[in-house]
Amino acid sequence: MQKSLAILALLLMLAIAGVSGGAVAQKTDCYLYISNWETDKVYIKEPIQIGDTLFFGWMHSLEHIPWNEYYHIDKHLSLVLDAITFPAFGAGIPEDRGNICYIKDGLIHMEQIDESFGEIVWLNSHYATRELKINGQTIATGSQLPEHTRLRLVIGRQ
Repeated sequence: MQKSLAILALLLMLAIAGVSGGAVAQKTDCYLYISNWETDKVYIKEPIQIGDTLFFGWMHSLEHIPWNEYYHIDKHLSLVLDAITFPAFGAGIPEDRGNICYIKDGLIHMEQIDESFGEIVWLNSHYATRELKINGQTIATGSQLPEHTRLRLVIGRQ
């Protein structure tokens, strides 16, 4: 009887390990891709998981001020814009994004935006695209990507 219970316990542990291992595999088969919008040539491929954060920092083309966007990856592999920060209002800068707005350390913060995007498309500039980070780790800067090229950032499975 004890031998049967021990075998049953072992099988249960293996089943649980298999399920959790499968869940980890599903999370780690997601990647952030930065590619050429026209040719689909991939320049950056970084592993990413649901819940990870993405920082996209760039310079406003008219005002020449830094603009920061903060996203997280949701269960649908969408980029959810959580917050933006910038030092001043100017041309094209919204005055009413999100549910929370305040000033801290010289930056205007707009938070709880909760807007989903399937992709981010931009015309890259070595000057204007500052940096992209996953969970605080830099994955690319504008100067590492092709100049004056329309790029596409998307989250996908391998």
